[in-house]
Amino acid sequence: MTGLVAGPAELLLSIAVADGPARTEQLSITLDGVELVTEEVAAPHGGRLHLVSGVPSGELVVDYAASVDGIAPVEVPGALDRIEYARPSRYCDSDKLMPVAQAEFGGLAGKALLDAVSSWVGAHLSYVPGSSKPIDGAVDTYLSRQGVCRDYAHLVIALLRGLNVPARLAAVYAPGLDPMDFHAVAEAYVDGEWWVVDATALAPRPSLLRIATGRDAADTAFLTTLSGSLSLTGIEVGATVDDLPGDDLTLLTALR
Repeated sequence: MTGLVAGPAELLLSIAVADGPARTEQLSITLDGVELVTEEVAAPHGGRLHLVSGVPSGELVVDYAASVDGIAPVEVPGALDRIEYARPSRYCDSDKLMPVAQAEFGGLAGKALLDAVSSWVGAHLSYVPGSSKPIDGAVDTYLSRQGVCRDYAHLVIALLRGLNVPARLAAVYAPGLDPMDFHAVAEAYVDGEWWVVDATALAPRPSLLRIATGRDAADTAFLTTLSGSLSLTGIEVGATVDDLPGDDLTLLTALR
């Protein structure tokens, strides 16, 4: 990732894989070739943020690489998680979409509900890069009927919350994704566990690797400029797995 900083700036990166699986990794953040000091900040659900403060003007280069072996342990959700992720949020305005959710999916529960919502969103939206704005929420996506992965996830989350099903957004690395980029999926709390719902079906769910988790994209952005200014000039994301698995869409899959 490269960019031009108009400093002094304070930047927050969310690109490191979440705690859980065994890993080796390397993170380098430089400005005009000089290494910057970073502070790692713990985020919910094992997320790890990297804060860079006092960045002067210049050319920023961020390089991150990780090798992961194994899977993360099963998460035991707390009561607060189930409450927080059932409420409307900035990009998942479920209160506005509640009538739609009830009309389309009323009476469904469990896996049948997740399958129905995922299929409905996948069938009614067109994946069109550049079609949505950074400020678009689930209602905007519902009306425009197009978007990218975060828009699909936001609409899935809003519809599920509209039926009182806790749902959240996970930013992930996605081996098999084409074109390759950061990816966003929904997770829904059903039958005591969080299950992945990816209405784009662009990458196999069993190989997804968690980066960050939150209410919506406001909590999971890969880069946040807290002060100053940063203009991105380039970004390249890669994610591979030794053996790319298939994805049986008839089965529930948890993000590990």
